[in-house]
Amino acid sequence: MPATVISADSHITEPPDTYLPRIDPKYRDQAPHLVEYETGDVFVVPGMKVPVPMGLVAAAGQKPEELRTFGTHFADLHRGGWDPVARLADQDRDGVVAEVIYPTVGMAICNHRDIDYKRACMQAYNRWIAEYCSSSPERLVGCGQTAVRTPQEGIADLHEIKALGLRGVMLPGRPGFEDYDHHDYDPFWEAAIELGLPLSFHVLTTRDMAPVRGPAINSFVNIIRANQDAIGTLIFSGVFERNPDLKVVCVEADAGWVPHYMYRMDHAFNRHRHWLAATTPLTRMPSDYFRENIYVTFQDDWVAFQVANLLNDERLMWANDFPHSDSTWPWSQEMLAEHTKELTPRQKDRILHDNCADLYGINL
Repeated sequence: MPATVISADSHITEPPDTYLPRIDPKYRDQAPHLVEYETGDVFVVPGMKVPVPMGLVAAAGQKPEELRTFGTHFADLHRGGWDPVARLADQDRDGVVAEVIYPTVGMAICNHRDIDYKRACMQAYNRWIAEYCSSSPERLVGCGQTAVRTPQEGIADLHEIKALGLRGVMLPGRPGFEDYDHHDYDPFWEAAIELGLPLSFHVLTTRDMAPVRGPAINSFVNIIRANQDAIGTLIFSGVFERNPDLKVVCVEADAGWVPHYMYRMDHAFNRHRHWLAATTPLTRMPSDYFRENIYVTFQDDWVAFQVANLLNDERLMWANDFPHSDSTWPWSQEMLAEHTKELTPRQKDRILHDNCADLYGINL
């Protein structure tokens, strides 16, 4: 195993005072807030029908039979979710030296229908996560959020996020203006490149996905689809053709599916591109853009390790997803020892440390 392991996707648990003191005063009486019930606490986001229950957002380390959506109180959650000092102890316990940190409530806010309110919440979150990470900026690598109301405003948000000392930016699945394949977004992509800010699409941040068929558990299998749609949109519309230095991270959507997805994209391009016209002619195969421009994070996807040779292993990044219910914490080291035993030492170094360190400028 590498001497130092980095998680490319971990999360915080927003504390009750995340938004209220930092949000635009116009929205102060509508700020997202924690509501405590005897039956369990929930984070309420005005304008969203379903609150965010606390049960699964910090269930790392629990047994499967113990997992529950409701019935959990904020005071009982992993303290590292909101206390940066406790967070370092949680990292040490899992054998992790640094984490790229994403929001939790902020993921749900990506799906809010009021984009003005969404931006106000995201700006407040950016201020909070910058404070959280400032106590240990090498080990706590924060990602900001932007609502992308327009490409021009998105550029302003990128500059704000960079000024706060954050290292990456999580985009909502759908922007406020057109879609990400529109040519008006080219200055936005150029700004991200110039500022050195990797852009991310995280699962569960795309609104209006089709209803899930069958039992509710089927929804768990389907959550990666929105990320696949975003990647295909960027590749087939020529975003990477026009912006070859752009780096986009597909977060928490696993990676074992990628070889087949690249094959399917190439098949469509080879066989059907003349009647399924793209907006920008592509000079390379779709899989070439995927291999070069798309980074993919995953937790316990053992298939990803088995097919590493079919991928660009310099774009694979392991993550522990702490403290969410899908997390491999605190047994990440035991799991990785088993899952990576067929990899070369170089591949282990790249996937568990070097790729993430190079992308975010982590010097550990």
